[in-house]
Amino acid sequence: MSTIPYKLYRAAQVREFDRLAIEEFRIPGATLMARAGTAGFDALRHRWPDAKRICVLCGTGNNGGDGFVVARLAYEAGFEITVFQVGEKNSLKGDALSAAQAMQENGLMPVPFPSQALAPSLDGFDVVVDALLGTGLDREVQGEWRAAIDAINSTNAAVLALDIPSGLHADSGRVLGTAVRADMTISFIGMKQGMLSGQGLEYCGVILFNDLQVPSGVYQRQIPSAIRLNPDELKQYLKPRGRTAHKGLYGHVLIIGGDHGMVGAVRMAGEAALRSGAGLVSIATRKSHSAMVSVPRPELMAHGVESDADLRALIKKATVIAIGPGLGRSDWAQSMLSAAIEISRPMVVDADALNVLAENPEKRDNWILTPHPGEAARLLENNAADIQSDRFDAARNIQRKYGGVCVLKGAGTLIENGEDPVALCDAGNPGMASGGMGDVLTGVIAGLLAQGLSLTVSARLGVYIHALAGDCAAVAGERGMIATDLFPHIHRLVNSY
Repeated sequence: MSTIPYKLYRAAQVREFDRLAIEEFRIPGATLMARAGTAGFDALRHRWPDAKRICVLCGTGNNGGDGFVVARLAYEAGFEITVFQVGEKNSLKGDALSAAQAMQENGLMPVPFPSQALAPSLDGFDVVVDALLGTGLDREVQGEWRAAIDAINSTNAAVLALDIPSGLHADSGRVLGTAVRADMTISFIGMKQGMLSGQGLEYCGVILFNDLQVPSGVYQRQIPSAIRLNPDELKQYLKPRGRTAHKGLYGHVLIIGGDHGMVGAVRMAGEAALRSGAGLVSIATRKSHSAMVSVPRPELMAHGVESDADLRALIKKATVIAIGPGLGRSDWAQSMLSAAIEISRPMVVDADALNVLAENPEKRDNWILTPHPGEAARLLENNAADIQSDRFDAARNIQRKYGGVCVLKGAGTLIENGEDPVALCDAGNPGMASGGMGDVLTGVIAGLLAQGLSLTVSARLGVYIHALAGDCAAVAGERGMIATDLFPHIHRLVNSY
């Protein structure tokens, strides 16, 4: 068993790894299946050491074969085992058939899963093992398969999924009608990208990984479809400062926003930029708000701006622009965004600036867009459900349409630059689902960008620091956590070299 790898793949790529291991590296498919089943059984015993009664639901493909191995090993170890065969047993073939036969030769016979109307309760078991459908599923789950998944989800037993929860799309993380809600999932050979973003995180539970001893040469044949953010790689950009450092070396961030009643957003974004290391931070907001920004945080230089002419003078002094926190969608907001776009500065575009941009699309190569699913939907002229159904595709399409770097926020935030494999952040927690968190992220990214980091590095490092700060703050509890709770942790993390 190993930690989750940083390289992520689509299901077709993992199937190719399996083929290469068998055909070119001469590892029999039965050997890989035996290793998968053994890894699954070991994970079960380690996670639930007091379990005695085990139920394994097996499909008719190789995922079912893995389940037969788990069942046989558990039976040989003295567990009380029930195996349900879902799907026509005559459909079993190859290694899966051999695994089923080996199980039966040891005296354990599978029970046909009843019809949908007679689906059994699984409440009497300690652990239920999902070995139904695997990664090849690409259509909505129906019939007895749906009934089996519903039975698993109705049980009060712990649930272990082999390779991927049945019903979850391996590439997108979309639920195909219904899916198993696992307490633990053990993924084999290659980590599937859909398990770590969107609904995948909700359905997989604790995730383990086992490469089944596949040779490293197998992985050299494919470019990862995605990568997990690697803190060890990101830390290289947080080097100690020289003894002769001065504020002019670390950039001047101008944050534009805070229409009437929304000054808190720019205030939080401004402090986040400072806490992440920007040399200077100015705020362009409504005149009535400027004192409310500077009095509680005097390090922020607040300017009352009511016209685009006023804003242009400030932009000329800035290294980086961040626009959107509390911006609103008024005529003032539109004039602010138009003025900011006119002058070529690296930009971070968030919140209502994205909504204004969606109404007048423009493409640039020197900005970072940070939409949540609702804003992403407006940028692509669809709806949030479409975005969430394939977040990887949505991030790619936003980047293609608008250029620069897209940061698609949410569970498993994605960073897409149009060149490298999309980067995925699996840090963060549900406590961050509160107002102002996005404003803080905007400030962190802008602050890093002002210090001379590239668009891609600023986006990746900013997302990771923000998410990890959220995890640090959540030690005190997720419920009731607020955006400003992140500030002391951001300050500490940008000095973690």
